[in-house]
Amino acid sequence: MAPTIVNTTKNTQTSNLSEFVINKGYGVKGLSETGLENLPNQYIQPMEERIDVNNVMLGESIPIIDMSNWDDPKMADSICDAAEKWGFFQIVNHGVPIEVLENVQEATHRFFGLSAEEKNKYSKERSSSNNVRYGTSFTPQAEKALEWKDFLSLFYVSDDEASALWPSACKDQVLEFMRKSEVVIKQLLEILMKRLNVSQLDSQKESILMGSKRINLNYYPICPNPELTVGVGRHSDVSTLTILLQDNIGGLYVRNQEKNNWIHVPPIKGSLVINIGDALQIISNGRYKSVEHRVAANGNYNRISVPIFVNPRPSDIISPLPEVLANGEEALYKQVLYSDYVKHFFRKAHDGKQTIDFARI
Repeated sequence: MAPTIVNTTKNTQTSNLSEFVINKGYGVKGLSETGLENLPNQYIQPMEERIDVNNVMLGESIPIIDMSNWDDPKMADSICDAAEKWGFFQIVNHGVPIEVLENVQEATHRFFGLSAEEKNKYSKERSSSNNVRYGTSFTPQAEKALEWKDFLSLFYVSDDEASALWPSACKDQVLEFMRKSEVVIKQLLEILMKRLNVSQLDSQKESILMGSKRINLNYYPICPNPELTVGVGRHSDVSTLTILLQDNIGGLYVRNQEKNNWIHVPPIKGSLVINIGDALQIISNGRYKSVEHRVAANGNYNRISVPIFVNPRPSDIISPLPEVLANGEEALYKQVLYSDYVKHFFRKAHDGKQTIDFARI
């Protein structure tokens, strides 16, 4: 039986919707399953934040890079060139088995198929750990218009903690996806660092580049009036790298910096989408670009995605690497405690590329 929201007067609709979606844990998935025909006002985005089909560039795509030959210098150049120009690229033949990707997608559907009561055990107010968080939208208390997305966010500390605290519906498959991705993550970072004159990743640099990881399971349910809202608003990630597994529905859009329009990232079976985060833009002194992206809502299909955010440790100080500045290049960013940078990002609504100004000199 589909969940229902009690009919209300206009004055109490906002509080009732918040109670249903956030406090009771139904999320927008539960809202979608009520069969509502019109998008609630709380989700209607300003005109400038909606995805304008006239501003989407057809026939253009981010680079697709075949990773089957790691020793090919052309492949390394393609990765670094894509990181400099686009900030985004897709990789194929990356070594993560297709069954691992399929299993984590099935696990994502399994978690979001749980009852609202069960999922709500992991909400901010009820979760036994800050490292496990079920929620909806992005930062509802700071947003003028909500985003059409539910999520489970898991900060990785250890296999033991994950086994003890992560939801049983998905933890084994999520951990396996993270394990199988470790090799490609390190290889990508080694390639990107070589262009910055960093010949070897010592323990200190490994910590700054990949000292912590967070993985999200994202669920974008069918949406009435999808043209009026967004699944995720304009933003850049605060990570070093993000490794994204998307399903076959599509809906991810990346800003083309040169032409100031948007490019759709079409799903390719078995591929992973890689994007540069703000931490790597800072560390590379702006050479590698962390680029705005967003997700469209969909009126016909439920969509999922699973990003791994590869980050510095919260206690790390990030700033342009000495190797980048060795030739006299002027630093564009100051030293920033990474946990302060992340807190700044999460205390406000999505606002494009404005977070990077927190570190700018």
